Amino acid sequence: MSLLDSYRRNVTRKREEIAKLQQGKAKEQTKIANLSGKINSASQALSRTSSASTAKSKLREIERHQKDQAAAEKKVADFDNKIARKQKELSDEQKKVSKEEEKDSKQRQRESERQARAHQSRMNQINSTLDKHEGLHRSTIATLKRLQDLPEKIVVLFLASNPADAQQLRLDEEARSIGDMIRKAKHRDSVSFESRWAVQPMDVLQAINELNPTIVHFSGHGSDSDEIVFQDANGNAKIVSKEAIVQTMMASSSNIRLVFFNTCYSYNQAEAITAHVEAAIGMNTSIGDDAARVFSSQFYSAIGFGFSVKKAFEQAKALVMMEGLNEENTPELFVQEGLDPNDLIIVRPIDLENKPLESRDKY
Repeated sequence: MSLLDSYRRNVTRKREEIAKLQQGKAKEQTKIANLSGKINSASQALSRTSSASTAKSKLREIERHQKDQAAAEKKVADFDNKIARKQKELSDEQKKVSKEEEKDSKQRQRESERQARAHQSRMNQINSTLDKHEGLHRSTIATLKRLQDLPEKIVVLFLASNPADAQQLRLDEEARSIGDMIRKAKHRDSVSFESRWAVQPMDVLQAINELNPTIVHFSGHGSDSDEIVFQDANGNAKIVSKEAIVQTMMASSSNIRLVFFNTCYSYNQAEAITAHVEAAIGMNTSIGDDAARVFSSQFYSAIGFGFSVKKAFEQAKALVMMEGLNEENTPELFVQEGLDPNDLIIVRPIDLENKPLESRDKY
């Protein structure tokens, strides 16, 4: 585990601790409100009674409730103190993450520059060799042109699950929008959009084995416990854990390059998946139907134009902003350690037709 991963896990743990403390505080505040109601009720009964024994009983009751209320208020104060300390600890961990990310970014930049120099050196050697073998070079270029005029065909597998006993989502609109945007893309003939509906757990591997997809897209419900919701044989919700999804991708990842979780609270799933695939997208909180549809459709449109995963991700966020949906910060992009999302291009056409001759001679 890298130092950055350790810091990020510390941030997650601190957030979880704060959430638990806030739940405890809310419980005590509810208790205070209930005790206030009981005190008011007893006070009203006291004001109405003419019986000395009843009055004495109500006074004892009020005193008991006030004592319990004071104890609950003390617990609330204790929770506030603990929450404040944990928030300070969270802030410290977040600073460590930022510092380590900056360090990691500089390291990646140095490595990228090193690779660029090495690549240039190799290209110079190749050019020198090609200058000596002009005839073979021309023949090679002609062959490359025939093979590379069109990008390799990819398959996007859209897996939709909308259980009958869960809030109904407009997944059909999302699928239709993605399909429309792909059909409008420059390299639409290179992207095959395949959908599977009312997905049960056993359908996932079946569809992957059948279609050999490049991108797997999950659309539907997710939980804040890192789970994804499929359907059972009766059409009701079937919860599947993060670990099960990661295992499924690990067992199927030879040709899968990107996994897109268009489900709520799926960022942990996406991050974990990148141990086995190049990139993943997940949501750090809940996401509305409109934002999910706009983001995903624009993302695939950009992929269909041959843009990098990073550029497609940023364009999708931009469209969410332009639509005024205020959810552009919900999607998060994760890539494998050592990869640059700007270099990750899933549809990569090589159009030699439009390159000048002197540019061709350098390949």
